[in-house]
Amino acid sequence: MGFLLLILLALLASVLGGFYLLGAVRQRRPGEPPLDRGPIPWLGHVLEFRRDTAKFLERMKGKHGDIFTVQLGGFYFTFLMDPRSFGMVVKEARTKLDFSKFAQHLVQKVFGYHSDHRFPQMSSNKHLMGDGLVVMTQAMMSNLQNLMLHSVGTGDNNHMTWNEDGLFSYSYNIVFRAGYLALFGNETPKSTGSMEKAREVDRVESQELFLEFRKYDQLFPNLAYGVLLPGEKREAERLKRLFWNMLSVQKVKTKENISVWVREQQQEREEHGMEDFMQDRYMFLLLWASQGNTGPAAFWLLFYLMKNPDAMRAVQGEVEEVLKETGQEVKPEGPFINLTQDMLQKTPILDSAVEETLRLTSAPVLTRAVLQDMSLKMADGNEYHIREGDRVALFPYTAVQMDPEVHPDPLTYKYDRFLTAEGSKKTDFYKGGKKIKYYNMPWGAGITMCPGRFFATNELKQFVFLMLTYFDFELKNPDEKIPDIDTKRWGFGSMHPTRDIQFRYRLRF
Repeated sequence: MGFLLLILLALLASVLGGFYLLGAVRQRRPGEPPLDRGPIPWLGHVLEFRRDTAKFLERMKGKHGDIFTVQLGGFYFTFLMDPRSFGMVVKEARTKLDFSKFAQHLVQKVFGYHSDHRFPQMSSNKHLMGDGLVVMTQAMMSNLQNLMLHSVGTGDNNHMTWNEDGLFSYSYNIVFRAGYLALFGNETPKSTGSMEKAREVDRVESQELFLEFRKYDQLFPNLAYGVLLPGEKREAERLKRLFWNMLSVQKVKTKENISVWVREQQQEREEHGMEDFMQDRYMFLLLWASQGNTGPAAFWLLFYLMKNPDAMRAVQGEVEEVLKETGQEVKPEGPFINLTQDMLQKTPILDSAVEETLRLTSAPVLTRAVLQDMSLKMADGNEYHIREGDRVALFPYTAVQMDPEVHPDPLTYKYDRFLTAEGSKKTDFYKGGKKIKYYNMPWGAGITMCPGRFFATNELKQFVFLMLTYFDFELKNPDEKIPDIDTKRWGFGSMHPTRDIQFRYRLRF
């Protein structure tokens, strides 16, 4: 009997030890944030978090306040929900918090890419800002014209025919394909026999690429969480191999007008001895990072403008004024308008409309690994200890973008929310009587802020510019309700609608 008891005690100790290693019996230490381990050992709250991140975090905030630690799939995440405290996280990110470990794990799982070498972001910054941005913006304009306006002046009476499509499908399609061509280059006239045939090949091949990309994009959330079904796993692997082939370094090198940014990213890896197959995987990562969010954002921007006549009139008026100032006029037989970087910097109304769209529909989770034990001081003066190995996370969508104190009537689209009474960019937003620095965070913040944000914004504005100047378009149902957000995509950037919205469009001439 005593021997049996010893065995049972040993088994119990083993189980409890296992739970301890899994974090199931972690205890809150003095000075730490409120701890909520969740109902399932190791998994914690991950099922509820994945089902609806925004709703879960709101529930945790109601239970614990503006800072709390929760267990998600074996890791402990400390969430900060007061935007007045965000500056501390951004500051500490330079020395005590690290984004790269989390990012490396994700990109290896989702794109198959891994590198032991850390490449500096400066090479991206110089091509995605300043003079590099001017070149890329011009390339985007040329490819948008090819995709949207190739039938202008052909005499096929396209201006008399209404086309019907899903607004999400149409917007995502056009912006993704033009962005892809602007970055990864065009077919050469030498290979096809003429410029027109080369442009036609661009239209056909970019369409094929987009259709495959959408299949992968729909698998992306479950792939990132590691919960694909067996058939979905096989499809994801098929699509990965397809993109590694379609975007291979050797194939990209046959194109012309490859962006200097993409070319230099490839050259840096080649110089550090990275094998071609891994460079191919990086090209796929670049495609998703640069184009995976802009198309959905273009849908929301155009949809909100169509649902808000005052916003549409204001943006339309600004577009017409910018064209007038540059002496350009849209004519049936005339040259296409040339929308330059300088022109895009003279659109404060459209800028505000874009920022308001992103406030309502962009919802990344910003996560950093804790490199050493540290303290975080909150806006209310309280200080909390955070353990090495944990994660610190922000979810700006609920913490600030939907905060009625920062943005009154936050669920309503107000195209001029980010404009002052004088018509310039508004940056004064307050919480608890204190001006906050981070009032809208679709691009992240600090040293890891998205380097491509200026190019992405230009893509959105160019798309809207061309729609407003060359097309008549309208919702098929003028009373169309705003679609719900697909909650499965919380945390991954621009949100998708749960359903598409039917609209019709035609060229004006």
